[in-house]
Amino acid sequence: MAVVKSVKIDGENIHLFNSAIYVFAASTGFTLELDIIVSEVAVKKYKKENNLFVEIDLEDGESIHSIMQVKVLSGGLPQLNLFCEIDDPDDYSFLDRVNEDDAWFPNIEEGITLEQIREVEMPNEDISVKVKLPIDQVEWLKKQKKAKLNELLKEFIYEHWKRQD
Repeated sequence: MAVVKSVKIDGENIHLFNSAIYVFAASTGFTLELDIIVSEVAVKKYKKENNLFVEIDLEDGESIHSIMQVKVLSGGLPQLNLFCEIDDPDDYSFLDRVNEDDAWFPNIEEGITLEQIREVEMPNEDISVKVKLPIDQVEWLKKQKKAKLNELLKEFIYEHWKRQD
């Protein structure tokens, strides 16, 4: 199987945790497919896009540049499936061919955990919390900048969380 060295989407390098690139042969034709394990941040960024310009460099020196469509694959780890139709699969003879009837299919999730992915790029989520506090604390909170409050709360939660374990 060809090994992906790097991927750029719309000119931006994407951190890959694992990948599989292959030609998928179906009764309707052939597609070039790239399955990649990425961060949750990357999934959120690209999941609503229709077409992306993708540059793929393989370890053997081959390069593929194509406009590809994107699907978010649901399941365990955050992953994207980038694909495009191809006319002649022989143009990609250096890639494995997967047939729709094959029992074998690349498993790119093996050996990777969500915790490992989050060590590289932790997503941030907005959350609203309602609390009942003494008025002096409320006044102090209202005077603080959002960034400082985010940092204080994050530090407090991590510190409390560590004590729980």
